[in-house]
Amino acid sequence: MTGTIVNVIAIIAGTILGLIIKGRFDEKLQEITTQATGLAVIFVGLSGALQRMLNEPCNSVLFVISLVIGGLVGTLINIEGKMKSIGDWIESRCKGGEGSVSKSFVAASILYCTGTMAIIGSIDSGIYGNYTILFTKSVLDGVYAIIFASTMGYGVIFSAISVLIYQGAITILAGFVEPYLTGDIMREISVVGGILITALGIDMLGMRKLNVANLLPAVVVPVIYYGVYYIIN
Repeated sequence: MTGTIVNVIAIIAGTILGLIIKGRFDEKLQEITTQATGLAVIFVGLSGALQRMLNEPCNSVLFVISLVIGGLVGTLINIEGKMKSIGDWIESRCKGGEGSVSKSFVAASILYCTGTMAIIGSIDSGIYGNYTILFTKSVLDGVYAIIFASTMGYGVIFSAISVLIYQGAITILAGFVEPYLTGDIMREISVVGGILITALGIDMLGMRKLNVANLLPAVVVPVIYYGVYYIIN
């Protein structure tokens, strides 16, 4: 759990620093910073997805099926609404709420938990005691926390709870999960995760409202698909 704890601390520290900077930004500076952050998130998502698709043979249909099925499941159980409710609940119990806790909590949680580094890093941490990936992720997440908090407010700090639960669970269960995470599965998870991060950036820029949280189950579809495929074959 050491890597995940460091990751959580980095997010909290980054958020605090971002909130200090936020007070020095006027409306125009906040707007351009938000736009820059949105563009950066889109680039991170696209580069992550395309790197896997171009460097390894990819199932060109599976990621589409994953997004469709994942979106349907996510909408039926209303993940977006539930995460927003958590954010609203947190905001209602915090003095000086600024009306953006839900948005910043959901956006930061998706960004921090969707990427491949969260999964691979947690597995390496749980099985081999290797924290290199999670330490690297901590630096990146800390930087994003500064930027997110400076533009979206203090809701970002609560995404540290999402990271603690998500990565902590993978770390604890790593011994059971690792044998089943083949190269094919990780490749498809990376592609789907990259697309979800890209969608998050589009939503942040206000280009189109996308219920990204409802698409999160798409990451699980490749696991189920290849699980069935390996059993049959």
